[in-house]
Amino acid sequence: MPITQSLAASAVDSLGCASSALHRDQELIGNGIRFYRKRTDEILGYVATPPTDRGFLVGVSMQPGHRRRILHEHHASSHDFDAQSVYVRNFADHYRADLKGPFDFVLMEISRGFFEQAVDEGAGPAARTLECVTGLKDPVLCALAAAMAPALEHPESASALFVDQMGLVIGTHLIQTYGGGAAAATKKRRGLSRLHEARAKEILRSRLDGNVSIADVADACNLSRSHFIRAFRESTGQTPHQWMLKHRVELALGHMLGSQMPLAEIAHACGFADQSHFTRVFTQAMGAPPGNWRRQVRN
Repeated sequence: MPITQSLAASAVDSLGCASSALHRDQELIGNGIRFYRKRTDEILGYVATPPTDRGFLVGVSMQPGHRRRILHEHHASSHDFDAQSVYVRNFADHYRADLKGPFDFVLMEISRGFFEQAVDEGAGPAARTLECVTGLKDPVLCALAAAMAPALEHPESASALFVDQMGLVIGTHLIQTYGGGAAAATKKRRGLSRLHEARAKEILRSRLDGNVSIADVADACNLSRSHFIRAFRESTGQTPHQWMLKHRVELALGHMLGSQMPLAEIAHACGFADQSHFTRVFTQAMGAPPGNWRRQVRN
């Protein structure tokens, strides 16, 4: 069984939050990933964590209404969190922030060893780090985080196999989506800026049915259609249509892992024309039809 620990006895937890102010404070330790669920209806105010070699912290907002002001060395930035908003931060950085409003986060602490092993095993690009982002929406990661909620609620019933398997899926998604390094940074400078890439992906995610034109997305980035297509391919290695199909499959994976939804409903929720379209695209991407894949994962 996974290891569990109680944080109630600590005045300030390992993430800098006052434990007495948390209305939900859960922890579950997997193989290289430590999961938390933290919720409060209070305003926690100032939190800080000193630089360490703990790896990376990824937070997924499960509800809207949270806001935080992050204090950087020479400036401050403010960020609003809706449901499905995420942040990624490096524990090697000195983190200081003012937390405003209630929050409910599922958090994942990714150890440096887990990250390096996942990269070595080909989980994603040859990334040297994860890009630090704040407030971007990631419905795939949110679905995966939601699938961990029952295990965090009832850790005595969670199997180590399930926790480790979910850790691998989440780690792969993080590296593929937020993996960065010197080579990646050079590549992105020839493509979309980080802001334009995030804006384009957000528009594509919001129109899962594909009812959006290249012109719509290019205009939102203040780019010509031809420039946008070239830059998007340079940044992601895919055309916008290919990226959308991959995103639909990833979103379907989250539903299949975290719910009992029928495949026809998943197909509709993820923007596929029908179940046969879903089956065709999923099989091409994953090497097995969705029904077979779901049975194999659950066995």
